[in-house]
Amino acid sequence: MYKRLRDMREDKDLKQRELAEILNVSQTTYSRYESGELDIPSAALIKLADFYNVSVDYILGRVDE
Repeated sequence: MYKRLRDMREDKDLKQRELAEILNVSQTTYSRYESGELDIPSAALIKLADFYNVSVDYILGRVDE
């Protein structure tokens, strides 16, 4: 899941800081989400899924499409 988060961000040429702003968290917090040091709250998962136009299951690695 965490590699997928990083890959999606990099595919859009975004910085962690930019995603952190979208989620209303610090860049450090977002970095910890991406590294797996901190669990991502469900509200943040939903925002990310909406932002990337993918399902939460895709972000979580449950599906590959």
